[in-house]
Amino acid sequence: MRIFFTGGSGKAGKHVVPYLVQQGHRVMNVDKVPLNHPGVHDLIADITDAGQMYSAMQTYAGFDEMDAGTGAKTFDAVVHFAAIPRLLLAPDVETYRVNVMGTYNVIEAAVKLGIRKIIIASSETTYGVCFSDGVVKPRVLPLEEDYDIDPMDSYGMSKKANEVTARSFQRRTGADIYALRIGNVIEPHEYERDFPGYFADPARRLRIAFSYIDARDLGQIVDLCLKRDGLGYQVFNAANDGHSVNLTTHELLARFYPDVPLSRPMDVREGFLSNRKIREVLGFRERHPWTTVAALKG
Repeated sequence: MRIFFTGGSGKAGKHVVPYLVQQGHRVMNVDKVPLNHPGVHDLIADITDAGQMYSAMQTYAGFDEMDAGTGAKTFDAVVHFAAIPRLLLAPDVETYRVNVMGTYNVIEAAVKLGIRKIIIASSETTYGVCFSDGVVKPRVLPLEEDYDIDPMDSYGMSKKANEVTARSFQRRTGADIYALRIGNVIEPHEYERDFPGYFADPARRLRIAFSYIDARDLGQIVDLCLKRDGLGYQVFNAANDGHSVNLTTHELLARFYPDVPLSRPMDVREGFLSNRKIREVLGFRERHPWTTVAALKG
């Protein structure tokens, strides 16, 4: 597929884009800074400028595409990761403006240009636990896609608004638009650096419900979304199978969530940010759990 990818130079994107290239896709990275990955053209653009998004989606994905002399082709899919990536990087109003208007501009341009597959990066912060004022526990576990999301921070609010925007555009156009509630993204080098500290003090991971998503496994999830048509509007949690700490599910429940009800029985090491839907609907199988990192085994 020929993919218009926003935010490919970010923490998640710089791993997802190479994964998609390895799967045979042609990817153009649209970002404010270049990725400089072989075979991927970098287009510098601002998602908050609607005109730039319309123009960018009607351009070549590289100089080689000019040789045919038939003009720029329409992209097959849009993957939208570009955003202010978390709270406290910019003032709240700027975080909300960039994330909400940027997503509106990207989706609107895509559907009006006839692109029928759009994947947007939502966030596990929409569940209202991560960036809440005070320690907030989930109303029920595990966290699944039908949860009544209720963030109180500008970042989580922006992602919730983006899900509503995506659903509205899907209803209007019939395109496939999938929102990924992405967990805490872990790059390969972060396992040996950070996870021993998480094991020693599991409470450090309480605000993200102990979840994580390996950046390479996130690439697999995006690829699976690209290959699965006809689902309309969907929300998928994007998380690895287990926890980012070396405790069982039941040990964590007893220690941190003794009063939180379960909506169903949970497996011994099943993550609280449930990935059951992507496993059952998309066929996701994690390839990079922390348990495969040699330095962390045992």
